[in-house]
Formats: sequence, structure tokens, C-alpha cells
Amino acid sequence: MTWKTLSTKSLLNRPPFLEVLQEQVEIKPGQVVDDFYQIRLMDFAVVIPFLDDGRVEMIRQYKHGPAREVLGFPAGHVDPGEDPETAARRELLEETGLQADTLVHLGSFVDHGNQRVCQGHYFVAPHCRRVTEPNPGDLEEFAYEALLPSQIEAAILSGEVGVMHHVAAWGLWKMQS
Repeated sequence: MTWKTLSTKSLLNRPPFLEVLQEQVEIKPGQVVDDFYQIRLMDFAVVIPFLDDGRVEMIRQYKHGPAREVLGFPAGHVDPGEDPETAARRELLEETGLQADTLVHLGSFVDHGNQRVCQGHYFVAPHCRRVTEPNPGDLEEFAYEALLPSQIEAAILSGEVGVMHHVAAWGLWKMQS
């Protein structure tokens, strides 16, 4: 059965980054929830960049969510009007200076089962080559580490990969490889 949204009220709107909504939702005939909240963030793309020697280029940086330095893959927002693969290619180039002829789409998933929040788009980039110096922007400071798959798995298990989207990307790749 599909829920029916009867009304929507925006409580906070800071485009394009954040919107908080209060919805009145009919979850079944005669049963209405008056204050069902939705949070909308920008969609994102994550890309796992494999180098020709079998290692993966990872980024070590501070992330404010876990409030510490973590390892992760190139990732970022899908800009309004941009398709996810274009965003993944842009982030790969900006954050690492790498390009790949092919990106393999591993899947797209909603971040939260009821509030949606955003949608993540996951890619793997085989045979990456360096074409320029990284230019991640003025708010980000990166250190780069080329790791073997076994080292990535150890980093995940030890908590060094501190953002679930990056763990999910690796899991999706492992299931399809």
C-alpha cells in the first residue's frame, strides 16, 4: 500500500543544501499522521577509483559528521540539473586528478527509509589515470593513500573509513566483483 501525502509545509529551506518539511500523511484509509517530517539534502555520488596496479586511490580528510579524520573515496554532491555519472566524474577529477574511460554504476539508494534525506549513487572507475593535479577546493585538505583491497577492508573493520556511504560503496563493489 502507498501512503498518501495530504499536505506539505516547509519548515526550513536553504537551497540547494537543506529543506525540512512537515507533512500530513494518510498511511491507510482513516489513519492520518499530522506531523511526518521529511529532510531533503542534495543527492551525492561516490566513486571507487582503481589504479592500473590494482590499488585504490583513497582520500584521508577531516569529516565533520564523525568529527575526525577518516579514509574515503572521492565523493560529493550531485549539482542541480546534473546527472549522477557526470557528478562522479567531476568529483573524481577535482578530488584526485584522476580520469577513467569507464564508470560502472553499482546502484542508487535512498539514504533513509522514511525520511528519504537524499539518494546516493555509487560507481567504480577501473583503470584510472592521472591527468591533472587535484583541486578539491578551499574547504578541503586531503592526503592521498593508494591502498590494496585487503588494506581497505582492514581500514573498514578498524573504523578508519568512518562514513557509511564509503563502506556501502565498497560492499556494493565486492558483491559485483
